[in-house]
Amino acid sequence: MLETWGEAENMSQYENMVKRQRKWMLYLLSILVLGAALTPYKHIFFGLLLGSTVSFYNLYLLQRKIDDFSEAVVKQTRPKGLGMISRFAAAALAVILAIRFKEHVDMIAVIIGLMTSYLVIMLDFIFYRSKE
Repeated sequence: MLETWGEAENMSQYENMVKRQRKWMLYLLSILVLGAALTPYKHIFFGLLLGSTVSFYNLYLLQRKIDDFSEAVVKQTRPKGLGMISRFAAAALAVILAIRFKEHVDMIAVIIGLMTSYLVIMLDFIFYRSKE
């Protein structure tokens, strides 16, 4: 377990950051669903939705692997990797789906959507760092 109060406070900050990032990704996904349902640019919004959904999944995987990694470091055991291959495979699956359904999904939008979790991470950092 955690040794000092400072470490517990940092873990709490990390957990809050994870919750904020997941919350922002869910907001973004709901906006994309509304865009796909209500605008005439369905193929673009479907591409953004596909890419952003895979990006959210990859964000979830990365956060879970970081939790496992930090737990292994605290227990002083050999940590497992951060799951790069599984995240690449998910991104490749999104691209394959976009190619398969190219008449309904815009490929450029899928690629932009795959980057949304990184945008959310950066914006979260900028926004909450400026508050301090």
